Amino acid sequence: MSGGRIGFGARPVVAEPTPDAWVRRGEASPAKAEIYTARLTVDITPELRGRIKVAAVRRGVTMAVLLRELLETRFAGEEGP
Repeated sequence: MSGGRIGFGARPVVAEPTPDAWVRRGEASPAKAEIYTARLTVDITPELRGRIKVAAVRRGVTMAVLLRELLETRFAGEEGP
């Protein structure tokens, strides 16, 4: 490691140079936090994880998308809190 500085370029020029303005400026598509607001952690065996991964790849989706679809289907008729 040389210890030299790494330049990141000039800061973008905006009418309102505050962090809030930068966040509000965002992209047109909704952020993940606006769509999925809770994280779920589940301990599974490596074998089960492998089967889920293979099923997701065969369907052309991510594991997260596959599991969300499965959970939505399984709990479709159930009411939340």
